[in-house]
Amino acid sequence: MTAALAMTGGILLGAAVSGYLLRVMWPVPGLTFVKAAALCGTGLPPQTKKLDVRDASYYEECHLDGTVNISLGRLPFVWNKELSPEDPVLILADRRLAVMKAARILRRRGFKQLYALRGEVCQVRATLKPCFEKKPAC
Repeated sequence: MTAALAMTGGILLGAAVSGYLLRVMWPVPGLTFVKAAALCGTGLPPQTKKLDVRDASYYEECHLDGTVNISLGRLPFVWNKELSPEDPVLILADRRLAVMKAARILRRRGFKQLYALRGEVCQVRATLKPCFEKKPAC
């Protein structure tokens, strides 16, 4: 009897973990991943807001000019101070899972044009340094 309970518990735990992983990795409708070059060229609408969802300490250490910093934990509560659902938003984070979570939060609030930067913010900043020097408004 205990072996059957243990087996059932293992199956339930496996199903819960699988469900969680499926939900986290499932594509977010309206989310488009863009390469770093989109920051200084074409590929994004001109009025796109850049949202950095990293913690403030990481943001202060390295960030792109013109970005809004709202950490992922605060995003569900303070997004409307800086963003509007009509705005196209570029999400910046160091982890894909953080990008997906931020995109889900914003989608639930009515955002339709969501973009995510491929790669870590500091690496992208170092790669695009010549672009930022040429075009400071980038």
